[in-house]
Amino acid sequence: MQFKLAFVTVALASLAAATPAPAARNEPASSCTTGPIQCCNTVTEASSSAVAPILALLGIVLQDLNVLVGLTCSPITVIGVGSNGCSAQAVCCEDNSHGGLISIGCVPVQL
Repeated sequence: MQFKLAFVTVALASLAAATPAPAARNEPASSCTTGPIQCCNTVTEASSSAVAPILALLGIVLQDLNVLVGLTCSPITVIGVGSNGCSAQAVCCEDNSHGGLISIGCVPVQL
């Protein structure tokens, strides 16, 4: 179990700098009704060769591999600049239940 967590952590860290966010339309932050807006280091499709192995390792099976997935995400509690702002990709995700490692069903939002 510890090896699995270490592998996922290293894999996510390397993806944060290497994977660009896909082009998508930005929604207003107020349209997020699934929970707090997330700040993700990386946002990409689940079918990405970088993300698919991580999903498999964690046992996450998705029906739609074109869904956007956020990696290494944390909730944004206050919208604004500073420590609570988001210098990466701000998204609203349907499933934030994987401890911040992966958020599923994400849509980019405008802060």
